[in-house]
Amino acid sequence: MSEASQATDVSAPAWLSVALKERGIRRYGAGQCNPRIAEYNNCTQLAGYDDKIAWCSSFLNWCMKQSGIRGTGSALARSWLTWGQPLEKPKYGCVAVLTADDEVDWKGHVGLFLRIDDENVYLFGGNQLEEVRELDYPRDRVLAYRWP
Repeated sequence: MSEASQATDVSAPAWLSVALKERGIRRYGAGQCNPRIAEYNNCTQLAGYDDKIAWCSSFLNWCMKQSGIRGTGSALARSWLTWGQPLEKPKYGCVAVLTADDEVDWKGHVGLFLRIDDENVYLFGGNQLEEVRELDYPRDRVLAYRWP
Protein backbone atom coordinates (compact mmCIF):
# COMPACT_ATOMS: atom_id res chain seq x y z
CA MET A 1 0.00 0.00 0.00
CA SER A 2 1.49 3.35 -0.97
CA GLU A 3 1.84 6.18 1.54
CA ALA A 4 -0.68 8.24 -0.44
CA SER A 5 -3.31 5.51 -0.33
CA GLN A 6 -2.64 4.94 3.39
CA ALA A 7 -3.54 8.57 4.08
CA THR A 8 -7.00 8.01 2.59
CA ASP A 9 -7.42 4.36 3.62
CA VAL A 10 -10.95 3.97 4.99
CA SER A 11 -9.83 0.84 6.88
CA ALA A 12 -7.39 2.89 8.96
CA PRO A 13 -8.43 3.42 12.57
CA ALA A 14 -9.39 7.03 13.34
CA TRP A 15 -6.21 7.75 15.33
CA LEU A 16 -4.00 6.57 12.44
CA SER A 17 -5.92 8.78 9.99
CA VAL A 18 -5.33 11.72 12.34
CA ALA A 19 -1.63 10.84 12.61
CA LEU A 20 -1.12 10.55 8.85
CA LYS A 21 -2.43 14.09 8.36
CA GLU A 22 0.42 15.32 10.59
CA ARG A 23 3.14 13.89 8.31
CA GLY A 24 6.15 16.20 8.07
CA ILE A 25 5.67 18.10 11.35
CA ARG A 26 9.21 18.42 12.62
CA ARG A 27 11.35 19.76 15.42
CA TYR A 28 12.64 23.30 14.84
CA GLY A 29 16.26 24.38 15.24
CA ALA A 30 17.93 25.78 18.33
CA GLY A 31 16.19 28.81 19.79
CA GLN A 32 12.86 28.00 18.11
CA CYS A 33 9.93 25.75 18.97
CA ASN A 34 7.39 24.15 16.66
CA PRO A 35 4.06 25.14 18.27
CA ARG A 36 2.38 21.99 16.96
CA ILE A 37 4.79 19.77 18.91
CA ALA A 38 4.19 21.93 21.99
CA GLU A 39 0.47 21.21 21.41
CA TYR A 40 1.23 17.46 21.38
CA ASN A 41 3.09 17.86 24.70
CA ASN A 42 0.03 19.57 26.20
CA CYS A 43 -1.70 16.16 26.16
CA THR A 44 0.81 14.83 28.71
CA GLN A 45 2.61 15.96 31.87
CA LEU A 46 4.96 17.84 29.51
CA ALA A 47 2.42 20.65 29.03
CA GLY A 48 4.35 23.85 28.43
CA TYR A 49 7.50 22.12 27.16
CA ASP A 50 9.05 22.82 23.76
CA ASP A 51 9.98 20.47 20.93
CA LYS A 52 13.48 19.64 22.24
CA ILE A 53 12.40 16.71 24.42
CA ALA A 54 11.26 13.22 23.42
CA TRP A 55 7.70 13.61 22.12
CA CYS A 56 6.69 10.25 20.58
CA SER A 57 4.21 9.51 23.38
CA SER A 58 2.92 13.09 23.39
CA PHE A 59 2.13 12.68 19.69
CA LEU A 60 0.18 9.45 20.25
CA ASN A 61 -1.74 10.97 23.16
CA TRP A 62 -2.66 13.93 20.91
CA CYS A 63 -3.79 11.60 18.08
CA MET A 64 -5.95 9.59 20.47
CA LYS A 65 -7.48 12.75 21.93
CA GLN A 66 -8.37 14.00 18.42
CA SER A 67 -10.10 10.65 17.87
CA GLY A 68 -12.11 10.79 21.10
CA ILE A 69 -10.03 8.05 22.75
CA ARG A 70 -8.28 8.42 26.06
CA GLY A 71 -4.51 7.94 25.82
CA THR A 72 -2.14 7.39 28.70
CA GLY A 73 -1.63 11.07 29.53
CA SER A 74 2.05 10.24 29.99
CA ALA A 75 5.07 11.30 27.96
CA LEU A 76 6.75 7.98 28.73
CA ALA A 77 6.61 5.63 25.74
CA ARG A 78 6.39 2.60 28.00
CA SER A 79 3.23 3.97 29.61
CA TRP A 80 1.47 2.43 26.58
CA LEU A 81 2.40 -1.06 27.82
CA THR A 82 -0.66 -1.02 30.12
CA TRP A 83 -3.00 0.99 27.87
CA GLY A 84 -5.91 -0.70 26.10
CA GLN A 85 -5.79 -4.41 25.37
CA PRO A 86 -2.78 -6.53 24.39
CA LEU A 87 -2.62 -8.03 20.91
CA GLU A 88 -0.89 -11.32 20.16
CA LYS A 89 -0.26 -10.19 16.58
CA PRO A 90 0.05 -6.64 15.25
CA LYS A 91 -2.99 -5.05 13.63
CA TYR A 92 -2.87 -2.15 11.17
CA GLY A 93 -2.81 1.06 13.22
CA CYS A 94 -2.23 -0.58 16.60
CA VAL A 95 0.11 1.00 19.12
CA ALA A 96 3.57 -0.60 19.08
CA VAL A 97 5.78 -0.15 22.14
CA LEU A 98 9.53 -0.56 21.65
CA THR A 99 12.68 -0.53 23.72
CA ALA A 100 14.93 2.49 23.37
CA ASP A 101 18.21 2.35 21.45
CA ASP A 102 20.18 2.27 24.71
CA GLU A 103 17.89 -0.31 26.37
CA VAL A 104 17.54 1.59 29.65
CA ASP A 105 14.59 -0.22 31.24
CA TRP A 106 12.29 2.82 31.59
CA LYS A 107 13.04 4.32 28.18
CA GLY A 108 11.34 3.37 24.96
CA HIS A 109 9.63 4.46 21.79
CA VAL A 110 6.03 4.25 20.67
CA GLY A 111 4.35 4.52 17.28
CA LEU A 112 1.52 3.19 15.16
CA PHE A 113 2.00 -0.11 13.36
CA LEU A 114 1.93 -0.09 9.55
CA ARG A 115 3.53 -3.38 8.49
CA ILE A 116 6.22 -5.91 9.28
CA ASP A 117 8.78 -7.94 7.34
CA ASP A 118 11.39 -10.55 8.31
CA GLU A 119 13.68 -8.00 9.94
CA ASN A 120 11.78 -4.80 10.70
CA VAL A 121 8.57 -3.35 11.99
CA TYR A 122 7.39 -0.16 10.23
CA LEU A 123 5.80 2.48 12.41
CA PHE A 124 4.21 5.85 11.79
CA GLY A 125 4.76 8.23 14.66
CA GLY A 126 6.17 11.37 16.16
CA ASN A 127 9.81 12.10 16.97
CA GLN A 128 11.01 9.60 14.39
CA LEU A 129 14.20 11.27 13.15
CA GLU A 130 12.80 14.43 14.80
CA GLU A 131 9.59 14.49 12.74
CA VAL A 132 6.21 12.84 12.18
CA ARG A 133 6.94 10.14 9.63
CA GLU A 134 7.23 6.45 8.87
CA LEU A 135 10.35 4.66 10.07
CA ASP A 136 11.52 1.06 10.41
CA TYR A 137 12.84 -0.54 13.60
CA PRO A 138 14.33 -3.97 14.29
CA ARG A 139 11.61 -6.47 15.20
CA ASP A 140 13.46 -7.50 18.36
CA ARG A 141 12.85 -4.05 19.88
CA VAL A 142 9.06 -4.62 20.05
CA LEU A 143 7.80 -5.05 23.60
CA ALA A 144 4.06 -5.09 22.90
CA TYR A 145 1.22 -4.28 20.53
CA ARG A 146 -1.86 -2.61 22.06
CA TRP A 147 -5.39 -1.78 20.92
CA PRO A 148 -7.97 0.48 22.64
